[in-house]
Amino acid sequence: MNTRLSFVNGSSSKPLIYQTIGNALQAAAETFPEREALVVRHQDVRWTYRELLRRVDDLAAGFIALGFAPGDRVGIWAPNCAEWALTQFATARAGLILVNINPAYRTLELEYALNKVSCKGLVTADRFKSSDYLAMLAELAPELNSAHPGRLSSRRLPHLQTVIRLGEEETPGCYNFDAIPAMGGAAEKQRLEELSTLLQPDDAINIQFTSGTTGSPKGATLTHFNILNNGYFVGQAMRFSERDRLCIPVPFYHCFGMVMGNLNCTIHGATMVIPNDGFDPALTLAAVSEERCTALYGVPTMFIAELDLPDFPDYDLSSLRTGIMAGSSCPIEVMKRVVAEMNMSEITIAYGMTETSPVSFQSSTDDPLERRVSTVGRIHPHVQVKIIDQEGRTVATGEKGELCTRGYNVMSGYWDDPDKTREAIDVAGWMHTGDLATIDAEGYCNIVGRVKDMVIRGGENIYPREIEEFLYGHDKVQNIAVFGVPDDKYGEQLCAWIKLKEGQEADETEIKAYCKDRIAYHKVPYHIRFVDEFPMTVTGKLQKFIMRDRMIEELGLTLQETA
Repeated sequence: MNTRLSFVNGSSSKPLIYQTIGNALQAAAETFPEREALVVRHQDVRWTYRELLRRVDDLAAGFIALGFAPGDRVGIWAPNCAEWALTQFATARAGLILVNINPAYRTLELEYALNKVSCKGLVTADRFKSSDYLAMLAELAPELNSAHPGRLSSRRLPHLQTVIRLGEEETPGCYNFDAIPAMGGAAEKQRLEELSTLLQPDDAINIQFTSGTTGSPKGATLTHFNILNNGYFVGQAMRFSERDRLCIPVPFYHCFGMVMGNLNCTIHGATMVIPNDGFDPALTLAAVSEERCTALYGVPTMFIAELDLPDFPDYDLSSLRTGIMAGSSCPIEVMKRVVAEMNMSEITIAYGMTETSPVSFQSSTDDPLERRVSTVGRIHPHVQVKIIDQEGRTVATGEKGELCTRGYNVMSGYWDDPDKTREAIDVAGWMHTGDLATIDAEGYCNIVGRVKDMVIRGGENIYPREIEEFLYGHDKVQNIAVFGVPDDKYGEQLCAWIKLKEGQEADETEIKAYCKDRIAYHKVPYHIRFVDEFPMTVTGKLQKFIMRDRMIEELGLTLQETA
């Protein structure tokens, strides 16, 4: 018996790039000096690659003047802005490890992140939305008020020495961001020149914290080699060139923004277009229209919000060609609307995770539409993937199992956490993703859920993604989340949270009638709630664990029942 196994290996005529991020930016500036590199609409910023490199090097020299050395960790806590991009590239040029801090973090989360990786410096906005960053920082480090800038000594943040704030106002104990570039002199510029040959592609350059839905967040540590190559091959899948202009409404603090967005554009000489500091559907489409963007990124909830704008037909999206929908399961019906109504005939879907830099699978621009709307495409170049069962054995083609990834894109590990690293990456180098998937005979991958999301009702394995896709076909449903809640009789029951399209009304009876005789009885949601919004991460991922907790409370289930 010769059973074909669920193993795929991405081949390519294009070799991996062995280069640092700083040198890649320098190469882009030399090749495309007058091409627009960065457009930040809410800050009226419009820089060419020559100008971007000059500003990055001035900032990097300033960092060196402040005493930062290669390997030091520098955090950035800010929404999308020009300073974020400058800091991303300047830390890379100086060999500093950039620590991405979620803009939604509150005081205790910030304290944990800064201390976990021993951040020596922090670049911070003054505030964003309802978050007063400086007030939270002052709560953690009241010593800042009497400290000389660069010489903070804090009891709760013992490693943090230097705080750099954005904006023109002055804050005790802090440097102003705009003052840093002038601090670097001839000696610092000379040091920067030396570092361009000393720094290595395999050096750690970025730490990103995982969501931390169970336990404390872990710091995924990524190298130049990890993320520069991933950005490059993401662009290759979209046929990117220096002629492309990419609208990036997704947050920089996540791989989607800073790797698939910024690094992809840089290594292809394309233009980064930033519509706003946070996501706004109208400002995003205005940016696409007015900047003549050829590509657009977003998670499904972003595309849904854009499509549902009352004045959606008024935006000129004729320049669009491609883009990526990723970050969460992509509803087939939404994908079809994006292709048909947003002129994105070459849109791709990407799949990955922070720990894999992030992308492992991506559809290509010439894949049949049905393949692009029903799968996450095929394996990325130079990456290997296998699907395994609960005993760790590779399953046959088409069978469900856990997706494991191996290759250049796998992180070097979780910062200062060897035990968690060993749990995630086995001795053969496979990163265990926790995602349930299948790979068909042609190599296309379909993500069917999370290992932990799978619902077992009366011995039947149910994959919430399947029910979500089915219910997206209901004319009144705009968005949906399906998950399991404890049940005395069956162990678990299905629950569906549904957001209806504007102006629509429905009740439980109608939804269950829609399901009857069309899907198996045990797959029909037992509990149905209609909601106006979902709990989400900043990147637009639905937080099902919060929904589950709320339903447990509402239904009066005891802690014992939820174990």
